Amino acid sequence: MAYRLCFGMGGIRRAGDLVARAQLHKKMKLDDGKNYVAQKLGVDVTDLADEFKMKDVRQKNDIGVSIAIVGPAKGIAAKYRIAEIFDYKINAVERFFTHCKLK
Repeated sequence: MAYRLCFGMGGIRRAGDLVARAQLHKKMKLDDGKNYVAQKLGVDVTDLADEFKMKDVRQKNDIGVSIAIVGPAKGIAAKYRIAEIFDYKINAVERFFTHCKLK
């Protein structure tokens, strides 16, 4: 349910996925998750709902964007940056580095 509620903030790959991870990984309530993500990104909580603002914020932090454009991190690289910035444990990232022995 938490994941579905977050999609209202611009959808996956904008702010909703980051807030949902805060709720699931950090065991936060919705408002606490929004505040956590906004603080980590250096934006106001209301900016999380602005898809245009979040596109710029995600590009600036190199954590992936919702459309394929040249430059920003994609795929596992974006997930790694998200894990690093927000202190999330993302299984795909952990498995990637374990398998490739890069970490």
